[in-house]
Parts: sequence; structure tokens; C-alpha cells
Amino acid sequence: MSRACRAALALLCLLSAVVAATGPAAAVPKRQAAGNRLSDAELEKAIRERFARSKIAANRFRVRVQGGVAILEGRTDVVQHKGVATRLAKAAGARKVINRIEVSEQARLKASQNLAQGRRRAQIKRSESNPRSEPR
Repeated sequence: MSRACRAALALLCLLSAVVAATGPAAAVPKRQAAGNRLSDAELEKAIRERFARSKIAANRFRVRVQGGVAILEGRTDVVQHKGVATRLAKAAGARKVINRIEVSEQARLKASQNLAQGRRRAQIKRSESNPRSEPR
């Protein structure tokens, strides 16, 4: 065996001994190896950042993550903010979301009145005089 081969072999043995001594946890980055999921702390931070960049930031919802499951708590005066919080948490990478956000009675009353009056988004009614596209 040549001197270069012996040196390479010795270096390889030394590196494997260092990895074995430090254990596999030191070699694995913060992201979990299986499925490339974020750690709970990273996921919690990502959800909070998404909340901070959105219109629901004023609600200051509390976020906890355990085992990839996001738990959302707080109170809001806008019914839609509860759904937005769930969607943002899922988009950040949560496996599941437990939404414990409470909607105020005032917001529930307003939403039910809007439904009773038939107030919804404006929908454009298409007719034959206004087709979607030109016939070929």
C-alpha cells in the first residue's frame, strides 16, 4: 500500500470515529430527516411570521406546536380571521391545526345578520349577450 493510500485510510478512520463519538444527532440538521419537516420550534416561528405579515396580526393569536400539530388560541372580532389563521398555519407546514380561536358574540351576530339579508359578494351574472369567450 502506498503512503498516500495509508494516509487517506487513516483520515477516513479518524472521521468515522469522530462521527461515532458525537452521535447521529449532531450530524442531523434542525430539520427532521423523515419527510423534510420543520422542527416544532421552527414551525412555530414560521407560523408567527406568517401571522405577523397578514391582516390578522392585530389579533395577536397565541401559537404552540407539538409534534407538528399547531394549536391556535385567542379571540377575534372578525369571523373570517379564524379560518385565515388555520390556512396560514397549514401553509407554514403544520401537519394538523387545532383552532381554539374564539369569535366574539358581536361578530357572530353581524355575520348572521348579513346572511339573513342575503348580503354576499357581488356575483356577475353572465348572459348570452356577454359570453365568456368568442366562439371559434
